[in-house]
Amino acid sequence: MKGKILIVDDQYGIRILLNEIFKKEGYKTFQAANGVQALSIVKNEQPDLLILDMKIPGMDGLEILRRVKKIDQEVGVIIMTAYGELDMIHEAMELGAITHFAKPFDIDEIREVVKNNLPIRS
Repeated sequence: MKGKILIVDDQYGIRILLNEIFKKEGYKTFQAANGVQALSIVKNEQPDLLILDMKIPGMDGLEILRRVKKIDQEVGVIIMTAYGELDMIHEAMELGAITHFAKPFDIDEIREVVKNNLPIRS
């Protein structure tokens, strides 16, 4: 197994797409549609990496990121944003996100981003 990835997005189609891509590449994957699910999975499964959408109803991506980092400082977080959300990207990076990519995304690009940014845990 290459590592554990949690995909957090309120859009079902995006979660399924990313889940299938990374599962086929040998990662163990988890999915969450909201912040409560995401935090539960982080506590119980200790993923290596989160792919986190910033625009989620209820608890937004920035709040999820804050809470995730309190649970597990070492977990890697890659954020997904729409074009033009520069303030949100900047704040997420200050909170500990590794990098970001824009929606809509290129599948090959996101594969490369994950491959190059999956944290090595001791």
